[in-house]
Amino acid sequence: MLAVSGLFYLNKDNREKIMLDEDIKSQLKSYLGHLTSPVELVATLDDSESAREMKDLLDAIVTLSDQITVVERANDNVRKPSFLITNQGVDSGLRFAGVPLGQEFTSLALALLQVGGYPPKESQEIQERVRCFEGKLHFETYYSITCHNCPGVVQALNLMTALNSNITHTAIDGALFHEEVEKRKIMGVPAVFLNGVFFGQGRMTLEEIINRLDKNATTQTIKNINQKKPFDVLVVGGGPAGATAAIYAARKGIRTGIVAERFGGQVLDTVDIENFISIPRTEGQQLAAEMERHVKHYGIDIVDSQRAKALIPGGDLIEIRLESGAALLSKTVILATGARWRLMNVPGEEMYRTKGVTFCPHCDGPLFKGKRVAVIGGGNSGVEAAIDLAGVVDHVSLLEFLPAMRADEVLQRKLRSLLNVDIIVNAQTTEVLGKDGKVCGLNYKNRETEEIVYLPLEGIFVQIGLLPNTDWLKETVALNSMGEIIIDTHGKTNIAGVFAAGDCSCVPYKQIVIAAGEGAKAALSAFDYLVRASA
Repeated sequence: MLAVSGLFYLNKDNREKIMLDEDIKSQLKSYLGHLTSPVELVATLDDSESAREMKDLLDAIVTLSDQITVVERANDNVRKPSFLITNQGVDSGLRFAGVPLGQEFTSLALALLQVGGYPPKESQEIQERVRCFEGKLHFETYYSITCHNCPGVVQALNLMTALNSNITHTAIDGALFHEEVEKRKIMGVPAVFLNGVFFGQGRMTLEEIINRLDKNATTQTIKNINQKKPFDVLVVGGGPAGATAAIYAARKGIRTGIVAERFGGQVLDTVDIENFISIPRTEGQQLAAEMERHVKHYGIDIVDSQRAKALIPGGDLIEIRLESGAALLSKTVILATGARWRLMNVPGEEMYRTKGVTFCPHCDGPLFKGKRVAVIGGGNSGVEAAIDLAGVVDHVSLLEFLPAMRADEVLQRKLRSLLNVDIIVNAQTTEVLGKDGKVCGLNYKNRETEEIVYLPLEGIFVQIGLLPNTDWLKETVALNSMGEIIIDTHGKTNIAGVFAAGDCSCVPYKQIVIAAGEGAKAALSAFDYLVRASA
């Protein structure tokens, strides 16, 4: 199966004249060799610099395949500049409003393949569900070319468009169509609208989108899950620890399953990965895709888009109840539920989440161009976020609770060199303030003087660490004071047959390579438990 998950193009300032280098051209030409039907790119342009960039890109693409043609067509009913990817004689389909660079270049490559007849990787069941939708469905997705969460949503909706003529989709560069972003009060991407009405924001898988549209999907999903036979090893969580555990278990020839809310876990929110042994540099999205391919290679049963609700120990079988109402049974369970962003837990934070309060500078930073923002947290992630944002926004205030920042000195030196950054230490955020439905500022307490200070701003990026996803286990599995699962050197918990690995456990140093190693250890321990239990 053809895969283009690692293909993307990003010119050095994101807005220069489009010049695809020879390596990218060669790679894209190879992919386009799989087209089985003609593709027409219909450009609707204006006199802007972005339109000239778009034309340069389309002119470069058309030279790479004789199956692709480009035409320019005036159309006052669509955004300018934009281009439609369609088949000859068809005047609808999927459209890019803006130049799909950066993370979205892969979305462009996939869209060309999908419209050009190359078979998608999704199961026939999923494809058939998409084809069954009736009635006109027009999706609009606002994205940022630096957002690593956006491509998954854009690509899912593009695929739906390619599979069903009742569905259309326009992917919109929020930085280019800033007036629309302001009018629709979009303060986080990806943001999706369906037939002009807000549909959802943030990461969404194809299956999640389908389930939201298909009112009968939940009932059938629960039925399918409940009919599954008991597993020998059931892994709860699809991050590096969970994926590795599943692979090591499956290689032992035992029945293995994974249940996860989203495959890839926290890795999906990681941009650059440069410390995973044997891979000098990769991205979270790409690593997650490779992990999933590796897991599927072993025929492991993946139950995706499901959140665990309770662990019920039993005699020979352990039950994992899901929030959907379904349940799975297994002889052993490996808990690899990872961690999530830590919240400030102050008044106004939840109310203005996605309305100015956000967690991803790479995804949402471009939406705050020319505005004043704050970064909460002076560790490595907070300082890195402030450095990135300083190149986009008007001003950054970094607030650190302690008397000094905790980030590496090299990062602190870089931050202090930036003229549009203020560093405020001994600052405890006490309240998020808003006006007209979005953030307008925050209050913080000066921990030395006890004074409450008002800071006017339009965006707050929270970077204060992670919390283990273990709330659902409090009544059964032993946890430490930080909510981490207590395990021994073999990954065993206090419950027979239940093991744990990765960021949800008490193992120190939350790193991808450590989580993967712990996942392997937990799987080997689970196999040893099964052997001894059957002896």
